[in-house]
Amino acid sequence: MNRIKPVSLITKLITHSCLLAATVLTTAHAGGIGLGATRIIYPQGDKQVSLPVTNSSQSNAFLVQSWVANADQSKSQDFIVTPPLFVMHPKKENTVRIMYVGPDLPTDRESVFYFNSKAIPSVDKSKLQGNTLQIATQSVIKLFIRPKKLPTLSIDAPKALRCMVSNGKLIIKNPSPYYVSLVQFKAGSAKLANNMVPPMNSLVVELPAGSGSKVSFQTVNDFGATTPVQSCPGA
Repeated sequence: MNRIKPVSLITKLITHSCLLAATVLTTAHAGGIGLGATRIIYPQGDKQVSLPVTNSSQSNAFLVQSWVANADQSKSQDFIVTPPLFVMHPKKENTVRIMYVGPDLPTDRESVFYFNSKAIPSVDKSKLQGNTLQIATQSVIKLFIRPKKLPTLSIDAPKALRCMVSNGKLIIKNPSPYYVSLVQFKAGSAKLANNMVPPMNSLVVELPAGSGSKVSFQTVNDFGATTPVQSCPGA
């Protein structure tokens, strides 16, 4: 993996800034590097999608490395990201292009991957004194490949969720063809971890002792904004 690495550098620290479903910003930032979205919607069959990348720093340049990962965070071989590695100078903007070149995906529901962008700051060797700590920051945002002409709209998917509490477990059924990202997720007064319900499938969540059976949540729409609080009706 290529990195800007001065000779006197003795410590490297990588901090991950994972943009989860709870993100309500319109851009994702890692250090001075900002991505133009907090999620990517890739229309299935299109040759590519583009993502703006900006460097808001007044003085720092960054080496930016980008790739797409599978759900298990292993690097996917089904995407070409160009440019995969480039230098971002202060107050500049670039565009990353993402192309799906893998096998056919389901045409009746979304598929999800994860776009990764790592920003490594440059170091002026002439200003180095003693030990130096270089921090690389990484952003991870969801990339949805969405079939065209699905029978329902993504905005309607959260309303289709159905919930059932049984034996200390919450089961959420999603009959829609879309992934639904849950934030501010609660069972009674117990706050649950943010999660995502797969399309045409179910999510099972272990409930903490004493939690109520009334389920409420907000979701994240295609633009990265959170929707109003809604309760989850019974299955």
